[in-house]
Order: sequence, then structure tokens, then C-alpha cells
Amino acid sequence: MKGKDQNTYDAIVVGTGISGGWAAMELCRKGLKTLVLERGPELKHGGYPTANLDVWDLPYNDQLPKETIEKHYPKLSRKDYITRQSTVHHFCKDDEYPYSEKRRFDWIRGYHTGGRSVMWGRHCYRLSDLDFEANAKEGIAIDWPIRYADLAPWYDHVSRFVGISGFKENLSHLPDGPFLPGIPLNCVEEKLRDAVHAKWPDRRVTVGRTAHLTAYDPKIHLGPRGACQYRNRCIRGCPFGGYFSSLSSTLPVAAETGNMTVVHNAAVREVIYDADKKRASGVRVRLSDSGDDVEFYSRGVVFLNASTLNSAAILLASKSGAQPNGLGNDNDMVGRNIMDHHHRTGATGSMEGFEDKAVRGRNPSGLYIPRFVNLGKDSKRDYLRGFGYQGGGGRGGWQHLVKELAVAPGPDLKAGLTQPGGWGIGVTAFGESLSNENNRITLNHDLLDKDGLPTLTMDCAFGENERLMRKDMKVYAAEMLEAAGAKNVSMYEQEAHPGFSIHEMGSARMGHDPKTSVLNKHNQVWNCPNLYVTDGSAMTSASCVNPSLTYMALTARAVDHAVKSLNRRELGARS
Repeated sequence: MKGKDQNTYDAIVVGTGISGGWAAMELCRKGLKTLVLERGPELKHGGYPTANLDVWDLPYNDQLPKETIEKHYPKLSRKDYITRQSTVHHFCKDDEYPYSEKRRFDWIRGYHTGGRSVMWGRHCYRLSDLDFEANAKEGIAIDWPIRYADLAPWYDHVSRFVGISGFKENLSHLPDGPFLPGIPLNCVEEKLRDAVHAKWPDRRVTVGRTAHLTAYDPKIHLGPRGACQYRNRCIRGCPFGGYFSSLSSTLPVAAETGNMTVVHNAAVREVIYDADKKRASGVRVRLSDSGDDVEFYSRGVVFLNASTLNSAAILLASKSGAQPNGLGNDNDMVGRNIMDHHHRTGATGSMEGFEDKAVRGRNPSGLYIPRFVNLGKDSKRDYLRGFGYQGGGGRGGWQHLVKELAVAPGPDLKAGLTQPGGWGIGVTAFGESLSNENNRITLNHDLLDKDGLPTLTMDCAFGENERLMRKDMKVYAAEMLEAAGAKNVSMYEQEAHPGFSIHEMGSARMGHDPKTSVLNKHNQVWNCPNLYVTDGSAMTSASCVNPSLTYMALTARAVDHAVKSLNRRELGARS
């Protein structure tokens, strides 16, 4: 292996997902020689094996054999659309990367270049001051150390590069951005929109704000990207680069600078802490291919972007004489305050009167209904915060004819095959969860993963506030569908557990005070200022909107702060 000089860089980034890709690109474009470490194997853009396959091209109708699920994916299969032949190869096997549960947690991971940015849901929304101020106003947990004005220019910065389609709605609690053209609602979604706006002027039905290039500009949307093809196979990986992922955008742009070095199959064991300088001097890594432990060094900064739970795990494992409880964990706050959005509740219904309409293409976006409860003068419910809805309408296929297939073919069957099924519509609520320091993870040294690293024990659950919110989440969904004339409206609610929304956050939160938080307002670890954590770990509250855009904005902002600090020689030296 190389000597220390050859293993030393201006910056180290741990992780290649949504935030790691942004850290890599911003650091490299600012001239820093940057090492990027990815725990999993290399995945090249375009190397998506099922991206162009139809269901009939896959054995077992895209289903995994039961024995395969039982052996490799017993927990991952809780989210069943992931454990399919067309998608499962992007996700971690439970037997290779196990975890323990004191309370159920549905941990969904992808270890490869690009991480979960290859398979994410692509909805992009901004937090507002309603979110940044809520904890302080309501006496919940701790106050955010930033406000919307601090992050707004960085939301703009990342949004232009990402390319977010949507429409401006002029809602203070859901700030607008520089949107690409929105993907239009279909006929039944428009019916819902018009009915809701007529009956409840304070509610809004709009299109999902999603990271799809509806107006591709090669001068702005850099990397091997192109216009969205509206195939709606995004979870398989997009060979066209029609949606944003670090694999098709930030990482290629970083590579073009000549400043990025990527090492794959590199499981970061711990951050190396220099007690004399009170700085992170590098990271210690287990190379999966060989089992060797290697040290990489940084003369400048280290960015932890391994994802919420993994970044916290690395901090907890980074113990030394000066940091016996783990790096940044003098206050026992690392690994606590984990949040996620709770969903799996809403309503569905059928829509009549549109039999002469058909769907053209596949919409990868759907509709969005922003939060409308506990706003301003709105009367308070018996719960805090609120929820928004995602969903959509569509026309069924020919499944209604399946019962006919047991009958001998004839004129009735032939006639039926010329008509698709009926129209339906549904919305699912995503609710905010409150920060709770008893929702936490701890390291389990008795159960090791395939790389010999300690695993995590989950001890998290939704609380009473979330339980009280869920009744309104489904009732309001049903009343909006009924107002639109939907028939056979049915409310539904399934068990909700943290992790299932894949929005886990908060394990190393930002704050004003090192006694109650892990990071300061610039995402620096309080007692290790050249170590930045800018993934979901940093979140102080959850809001009810998808958080990835906030991770990106926080990361770009933190890199700007880090480079300016390096140039002032406050954190270290650049080459």
C-alpha cells in the first residue's frame, strides 16, 4: 500500500450518495485534491442491468423466490417493491449487513457508487421558517441554529444544477424555487385539484416537485445527463440521466476536474483524531476485497456523508483517549434523536366519467398536497406539526378481465380486450415526527457485518404525537377524494415504523450549544472543527417534506465555509 504522503489529500469525503456527491463536486471544483470513499463496489452510470427490461423479460414475473427472500432479505422485504428481480440488486443483503432491533426499524440501504441517489424517490422540497422555528416556538427538543434565509441561496444553488420540475404556488411554508416545467396532472388529478381548491381555498393540489429534467440544458445540468424519457423506471437506474443522481451528475463533474480519487469497497471504521491539534487527521478504513486496514489522511477537512445512521456509527466508533465516548459524543448525543416520516395511511377511490380518456406515457412525479394543518391562524389540533400528501391517479389495465380468462375465448372477451380498466386515484400522507432523544442507535460489537465492523442496534419508535396525527391524515384524504366525486372511497392505515420512509435523519443534530447538539451552524463537529457532517444526521427537526434537497443545500453551504476557512488557515493547510 502507499506510504502516508501518497495517502494524504486536501479533503476526504466518506460516501458517494446524495450529499457525498455534492461534497465531492464542490470540493473538487474549488481546487482541493479530494479522496472519496465508497463502502460498496463500483457502479458505472449506464450499468443498470434491468433498466430496459419489461416484466416478461424477467423470470417469475419480477418476483424473487421465497427462499432467496428468507435467506438474504428478511427485513428488506418489508418494503416489497424493493425485493423484486428488477430492483433488489441495488440494495444491501440483510445477511451481509445485519442489524438488531429493540424496536422495529426498517433500514433500507444501497452500498455502491451513488448510494441511494440511484434509487431515490426524487421529490425535492424546501424547509421553511415554519420548520426551522417550530422547535423553539413549541419547546420541543432544541432550536435550529439556522433559518431559511441562511439556506435559501444554497437551495437556489443546488436546485439549478439538480433540475427540479414543478410549479410555483406562493406558499410561505413551501418555498418556491427556480423550477423546470412541471409534469402536468392528468384528468382525474385535475378534477381533484379543482374540487379541493373550490371547497378549501387554504389547500393546494399541485404536481410533485421532482428532480426530473423536463427542460434539459447541457450548460447547467452537467454530467452525462439528458431529458427525462418518462419511463417511470427510475428505481432501476436511469441510463438517460433524466433524473438527478450523484452517479450521473456530481461525481462525473468532480472527476472532470482531475482532483478526485475514488476508492471503492472501503468501509470506514473510524475517524482518526489528533488530540494535540483537536482536528481529524484522517480515517481508518477496512478494504472489503482484501480485509486489510488502511489509513488515509487529510491535511484539510473530512466530510462524513455515509448516511444518517452510518455517519453516527462512525462517530461512535471513533474512540480515543481524548474522545472515549466517540468523536463529538461528550454529551451522549451522537446516535440519538433519530426521526423519520410516518406514512402508510391515506385513501383511495375510483373516478367515473373519464372513460374516453387515456394515459399517455408514464408519469414519474404524481401529485402533491402541501401541509395545511397547524398553520398560522389555523386552530390547533391535539397534535403538533403536520403532514402533506403524495399520490396520483391513473387508469387500470386489463386486470379486470382476469376472471374471464377461465372462460373459453369468444366475442365478449375480444370486445373487453379493446378497453382498459377504470380510473382510480389515491393519496398517501407523510407526517412529521418529533425529535426524541430516546430514539437512538448503539453499536453492537457482538454482531459483525461481512467486513468485520460492528453493527447497529435500533431502538426507535413513533410516539403519541404521531399516533394522534394519523387519524386526520386518512380522514382528510378521504374527504378530498369525496369532494372530487370519487366513488368507493376507502381509507387505509398500515403499521408505520421508522426507516420505512427511507428519510431517517437527526443522529448528529445541529444546534447552538455543544452541550445539547453535535454540530454547529456550519455542520462542524463542535470539538473537531475540520470534521463536517452534512447528510441527514445534521437535521434538528424533520418537517413533513422529503429532506434530500436540504441535505444537498447544507452540504454545498458547508463546503463553502470549509474552503474559506482553509484559505484563512483556520482548519489546516491546502496543498
